[in-house]
Amino acid sequence: MRTTVHAEHTQTRTVHLTSIQQRREETHRRTMMFHSIKVFVLCHGLLQFSQLLYSSYFKSTLSTVEKRYGLSSYSAGTLSSLHEVSNCVLIVFLSYFGNRVHRPRVIGVGGLLMSISAMMLALTHFLSRPYEYDSVLLNRQDICDLQRNSSASESCGRDESGRLADTHTLWMLMAAAQLLFGVGSVPMQPFGISYIDDFAAPGNSPLYIAILFAVSVFGPAFGFLLCSAMLRIYVDVDKVTSDGGVDQALRPGDPRWVGAWWMGLLITSACLALASLPYFFFPRSMPSEGRMIGRESNVDFKKPHVSLSDFLKMFPRMFFHLLLSPFFLVLILAQCCFSSVIAGLTTFLSKFLERQYSASAVYSTMLVGAVNIPAVAVGMLVGGVIMKRTGMSLKNIPRFSVLMLSVSTLMCVPLFFMGCSTHKVSQVNHYQIGKYGSPSMCYANCSCPSSAFNPVCGSDNVEYISPCHAGCTNFTKSPDNAHAVQLYTNCRCISGSQGHARPSPCPNQCPHFLLPVMLVLSAGALIACLTHNPMYMMLLRSVASEEKSFAIGVQFLLMRLLAWLPAPALFGMAIDTSCIWWKRVCGAKFSCGYYDNDVLRNRYLGLLVGYKVMGVALLAILGWKVLRTQEYSLEKRPDGTL
Repeated sequence: MRTTVHAEHTQTRTVHLTSIQQRREETHRRTMMFHSIKVFVLCHGLLQFSQLLYSSYFKSTLSTVEKRYGLSSYSAGTLSSLHEVSNCVLIVFLSYFGNRVHRPRVIGVGGLLMSISAMMLALTHFLSRPYEYDSVLLNRQDICDLQRNSSASESCGRDESGRLADTHTLWMLMAAAQLLFGVGSVPMQPFGISYIDDFAAPGNSPLYIAILFAVSVFGPAFGFLLCSAMLRIYVDVDKVTSDGGVDQALRPGDPRWVGAWWMGLLITSACLALASLPYFFFPRSMPSEGRMIGRESNVDFKKPHVSLSDFLKMFPRMFFHLLLSPFFLVLILAQCCFSSVIAGLTTFLSKFLERQYSASAVYSTMLVGAVNIPAVAVGMLVGGVIMKRTGMSLKNIPRFSVLMLSVSTLMCVPLFFMGCSTHKVSQVNHYQIGKYGSPSMCYANCSCPSSAFNPVCGSDNVEYISPCHAGCTNFTKSPDNAHAVQLYTNCRCISGSQGHARPSPCPNQCPHFLLPVMLVLSAGALIACLTHNPMYMMLLRSVASEEKSFAIGVQFLLMRLLAWLPAPALFGMAIDTSCIWWKRVCGAKFSCGYYDNDVLRNRYLGLLVGYKVMGVALLAILGWKVLRTQEYSLEKRPDGTL
């Protein structure tokens, strides 16, 4: 009996041990999955995809945020690039420690911080008061009322002063969120790319990095498409009453429409959080490709035997050593020029299309996401394939880049002529003399609020700032929608016995240029992005292996200081200087209502072309310098340098 019990116990123990062994083997197999550089490339591509999804989504909503909170283009551009400030402060120091930290885990923590920053941006919507707009159906201030007290309409009430206070407070909250985003994005490029380049086979590293950028660049594409979908929803969809009057009164094409810009931020926050989790399972080091699994890599990750203070003393010497290298510095300056072009396009291209060709915010962001961004991705991927197939030498990369970028620059020249002037707007760029004398006399007794902005198109084909400024004293409702106006009538400022106005801006004269302009811009972007991977690999091979992370950090520091930080604000200033009529609240500029289209087109495109010309000139200088040196290949040398 004892023998039987003992045998059963032994058998049970054997089964239990076998089960434990199987679980250990399963856990080991799952763990070993994170010892593959290919899996890391996939995870890093997904995180960069999520990061760019977030940043591009926010940039694509800037014109809506401007309208919602009364920001100038300069303020919006500054806000979009503010994350570069915190990034600049930390990136070089974090890159300096390079291989001395657990790079995947640091990247994972950064991803979680970016997720929190997206939540903070969305929080501004829930802290702000409901969106208010001018409507004759909500309050008769939008129409000419000869009996109303004019002094009351011109006074700065509590609501108006509250809107200005909201603008300042919520801008500060969004600025704090952007600074936190900059902190979280610090380890993405230097640690991720150096980790891939350290453990990938020499021949595969360029292709992996090309795939990484090509996959991640679809983040902006989906960001713009997501923005297009979200802006179709009314901004206060969570606050409107059950009768749905607000939703029915406005449509996405209406100048007063503001879409739900905040909803996409909740989605991007979740994507960033999920994409960050796998990084906590990757090892500090892994076997290089081609080596037996389980063997140690030939990269030395031992902790340095010097103190932190010694590291900080060495830092300035290494920093200026890189900056004093003419090859490195000229290459970085050229990249800064082209990064400035990208910053100007990603931040304000949608707004440019809206103002220049009367495209709605929904349609313009959809075009950018569906046409322009995929062209960028294709260019990056094809550039990586060209780099791998041809084994392009250091001497040929500048030549190739100058040729491609010169063609891309020349393609921008026709865009200066593909546009039209601003249509006639009464008392903005058109001053007709009517039966009341000067244009302002016809609505002098209408008590029109100075902040009124609800553009209407008169029967004389002149646009007016609002029905009140057109002198309209009556209106008719739409038979299909009781919450919408069909026509404004009895308009004193519109010539003719039956002067009336339609409740929408006058049509633009050049919407037919919209699609050709997008095709030209996309073709130019594709050609320019063929040079992205070759120039990046030239940078990686121009420094020693132990300085790789530090060099990438210096590169991104200079690109942020000289391109990503100032460029959006500079483009915003150029756009603001083309504004010819500002909407005002309590006497302060709230948002721009009308731009001079010719000035806007020339200044915006002129900045783009100017940056490209400077970049091509710098690459030409670099090519001339390389011609005087020995021919090199971009294959890795034993010491990691060219």
